[in-house]
Amino acid sequence: MSESLEAIAKKRKIEYFLVSWVDLFGNLRAKLVPSRAINGMQRDGAGFAGFAAWLDMTPAHPDLFAVPDPESLIQLPWQPQIGWVASDLWMDGKPVEASPRVALKRQLEKAKKKGFRMKTGVECEYHLVNSEGTDIADPADTESKPCYDQMALMRQYPVVSKICDAMIKLGWNPYQNDHEDANGQFEMNWDFDDALKTADRHVFFKYMVKSIAEEHGLRATFMPKPFKHLTGNGCHAHVSFWNNTGKKNLFLASGKKDKRGLGLSPLAYQALGGIMHSASDLAAIFNPTVNSYKRINAPRTTSGATWAPNTITYAGNNRTHMIRVPDDGRFELRLMDGASNPYLSQAGFLVAMLDGIDNNRDPGEPTHVNMYEEGHKVKTTRRLPLNLLDAIRSFDKNKILRAGLGDELVDAYVKLKLQSWDSYASHLSSWERDNTLDC
Repeated sequence: MSESLEAIAKKRKIEYFLVSWVDLFGNLRAKLVPSRAINGMQRDGAGFAGFAAWLDMTPAHPDLFAVPDPESLIQLPWQPQIGWVASDLWMDGKPVEASPRVALKRQLEKAKKKGFRMKTGVECEYHLVNSEGTDIADPADTESKPCYDQMALMRQYPVVSKICDAMIKLGWNPYQNDHEDANGQFEMNWDFDDALKTADRHVFFKYMVKSIAEEHGLRATFMPKPFKHLTGNGCHAHVSFWNNTGKKNLFLASGKKDKRGLGLSPLAYQALGGIMHSASDLAAIFNPTVNSYKRINAPRTTSGATWAPNTITYAGNNRTHMIRVPDDGRFELRLMDGASNPYLSQAGFLVAMLDGIDNNRDPGEPTHVNMYEEGHKVKTTRRLPLNLLDAIRSFDKNKILRAGLGDELVDAYVKLKLQSWDSYASHLSSWERDNTLDC
């Protein structure tokens, strides 16, 4: 029996609830519900018109209902009279299969039946920019290698500390905050947890960062590549499988048995092989915007490195690869960017990992080179897509992802993303005028 949100509201003095959900493009949608009405919303859901968001629906579709999950409740630290709840989408008495949170829950159920419990952590990079979004917010942040710059970090202390204080209050156990590789770029880390909880927190984190930045007259952006000369915003995911009690890490090598020397179990290598097998197709959801491919395929930045992969490789503690193994018993996926959908991305790589395990996919030997300097010497690697259109077409044809995520979701996502690509392709840019006006 789920805990009553109405009872929680009385106990915690919550006056309103944001009944929230995420569409296929990762946009946060919500209704503000007074606590007096939350009992009905918890039972029946808050009504929406699906066509009004990025879901593959028409105005003729019946009402879409967002049913809040009480376990996801987050009381806003900076506005404690408001509670935020993640919701699952329902229509005609059935879950909406082509919705991101439902898709992740479906994959987690499949994993559970196989005896696996996925735990994840995310590293969300973002830029603090001016309110117009035209430049970074701190004009003094000009170092060519600004990563970990103490002065630049502390100039944004009012924003960064308030976000960190909020995470402490929420019990997320944040453990470090730093200035990242680009001017105006920051990253804040908190503890890993069960995948659904991490996804819910990831969604809320983006909302929280943007809200607190606005309070200080700034704007926070998770855009993959907001400035051509600077490092883009990645969203690295750390992944491990545990047994269903959550006590035993199934990705951890037993003793010294990993001949590749990375501290991973045979199961972990199979899962890793599954991701590498479908990586170019997963790019459509890991890197879901036109702008995403300006991060993946970027030239050298001001700092000297893009910190983004463009080939499908893995290694040990080496950040120049798509997959890094920083420690025993887990690996880090470095392909996802700041635009990735928190639910859909995790559902996607879980599908791929389960496929890798079911089909004993071998990732091959790790590639122990600096891919930025010596990547051209590695002849057997596959490149990631060069643009969103290639990624969408590849995703559309992937039978593994279709079987896992379902035709309904894949078809909807592909349809809407192709519309987005067509909108981009029909746009007349200043580059075109500069280079072809006198052709």
